[in-house]
Amino acid sequence: MPATAASRAPREGAVAVLRFGRLAAMGTVAALILVAGVWASWDTAQHVMFSKGREQGALTVTRCAEDVCTGPYTPTSEGSTARDRVEIERTVAVKRGETYAVAVKPGSGDVAGVVRTGPSGLLYAWVPFAGALLLASVVVAGGLGLSRLGWVLGGFGLALITAAFVVL
Repeated sequence: MPATAASRAPREGAVAVLRFGRLAAMGTVAALILVAGVWASWDTAQHVMFSKGREQGALTVTRCAEDVCTGPYTPTSEGSTARDRVEIERTVAVKRGETYAVAVKPGSGDVAGVVRTGPSGLLYAWVPFAGALLLASVVVAGGLGLSRLGWVLGGFGLALITAAFVVL
């Protein structure tokens, strides 16, 4: 039995609704991934990007435990005070005996927490966002069908992770 125009219209409408639902759902997932990446990066990145007016100095790493490294803090900015002990998150790039340019996180408690500054600190701070770009690229390319935009997002994420690896 041949399909008539009247019987095709409801089917086409349902397909359009399902396509819109898929695009809305995948777009929401991609946006949430990117927002989560920015959120995860911002905790560290804000101290690196807006370091003017914050205490800045140098940290000489003397001891490393499981997840933090400690050492004395020597101020380089006006108004900053020397500290016998500050903590920095232990990563592959933090080595005992090395000196790093750091900024003190405000309100970090008795033992001040610090983050690396400069290009290496900035790139390291945005690594979670780079991972989100890589993950969102798969969602954008596969779920939304926008392969070029997916490649662009993935390329930016890979470039950011590579730059952070090279600089650190």
